[in-house]
Amino acid sequence: MKKVKPPRELAARALCSSRGLPENTKFEGRPMWESQLEEVDVVLKAALPPEEWERVRREGP
Repeated sequence: MKKVKPPRELAARALCSSRGLPENTKFEGRPMWESQLEEVDVVLKAALPPEEWERVRREGP
């Protein structure tokens, strides 16, 4: 059974894809998608109610 990815990871992977970046290529020792998390967090924090943002943030990664 395939593990469901958390919303922050899905959003970060989508940013990579939209920018033509390979999601899983190593960048500074981590998967490329992880380098997009700061931008994802800014958008999700602005778009979600505070309690929903906290729930999503706690889910990881």
